[in-house]
Amino acid sequence: MHVVQFLLPLRDNERRAFPRADFERVRSELTERFGGVTAFLQSPALGAWKEEEEGGTVRDEMLLFEVMVERLDRAWWSGYREELERRFRQERVVVRALGAEML
Repeated sequence: MHVVQFLLPLRDNERRAFPRADFERVRSELTERFGGVTAFLQSPALGAWKEEEEGGTVRDEMLLFEVMVERLDRAWWSGYREELERRFRQERVVVRALGAEML
């Protein structure tokens, strides 16, 4: 069993908020494909990272999505990550898979 997680920004690089419908679409797509999704929509995560070229710190508010899957389809997730990068105008959307054990 794996838990696949990814973060999506609330705003683009010009600080314009993405419509809630964009996040609802992701939730709907994942529910349709995997039978369920957990989307943490009420309490955005706060992220910060150093820009390599400019040396400043960038901060962003993000929403966490996670899906539990029996089999990890790396090719599908890679393609979906690329689609999310286009939709949310991001250089990179981090998608991570964690091993999970049902208790």
